[in-house]
Amino acid sequence: MAESPSSSAQQARRILAERLAGLCRDAGLTGREIAVRCGWHPSKSSRIMNARTPPSLGDIRAWCRACGAEDQIADLLALLRNAEGMWIGWRRMERAGLKQVQEARLPLFERTRRFRSYSSWFVPGLIQTRAYTEAVLRAVQRRRVEVDDVAEAVAARVERQRVLYEGGRRFAFLIEESVLRNGIGGTDVLVGQLGHLLAVGSLPNVSLGVVPTGPDRSRMPVEGFWIFDAAQANVELVSGYLTITQPSEVTMYAETFAELAALAVYGSSARALIASARDALE
Repeated sequence: MAESPSSSAQQARRILAERLAGLCRDAGLTGREIAVRCGWHPSKSSRIMNARTPPSLGDIRAWCRACGAEDQIADLLALLRNAEGMWIGWRRMERAGLKQVQEARLPLFERTRRFRSYSSWFVPGLIQTRAYTEAVLRAVQRRRVEVDDVAEAVAARVERQRVLYEGGRRFAFLIEESVLRNGIGGTDVLVGQLGHLLAVGSLPNVSLGVVPTGPDRSRMPVEGFWIFDAAQANVELVSGYLTITQPSEVTMYAETFAELAALAVYGSSARALIASARDALE
């Protein structure tokens, strides 16, 4: 598992390590004895119990067998998958293509009632046009994905946008002003996308803020992120996809969102920035 900057992932690893150490104690074994039974170097069991080295699926099975706790294997494997799922490198996440990545996120979007999204790179997926989505996903596919299922992935993302129009959901989108001028897909695609932003921003359940470019900002741009209700935050980094569930960390992202929201302009002021960017392209 790639090392994550999030303590959520680290905490999940610690919980797994503590469970394995507890099995060792319950069996009356030392770490060295576990290593002998598993055929490992003695230091390996120590590193696992101290959460310095994440165990593999095979390590967990061997550990449980050594402790006579085969009935715990399924539960501990689930814990491992949870810890690994908090940080996933793009290569691993997208190895089967982009369609399954888009479809995998649908249940989260369907159960969320309050969405907060900040983007410093490009327009958030829920408010993208089909052409803009195709340009973004095609760029991703060319850079790092061998499977070419862009058409199917675009359809899946566009279908997910239906949550915008279903009742009982609120959306707050923040984008940096520079996003309005990032030419993903070329001039025609960006002009269409800016027009779509003007339309989406008028929806009664949508708040669309633009953070103006300026020399004296009190809060610098950060990596793009989503907050789903108050339960989870997701961050797209250059190297992978981070899921944050630890309440204190979700709160940090919520506070950052609030700080950036205080810098943004809304309503007619936001529409003026969007229209200006569109007019400059036409």
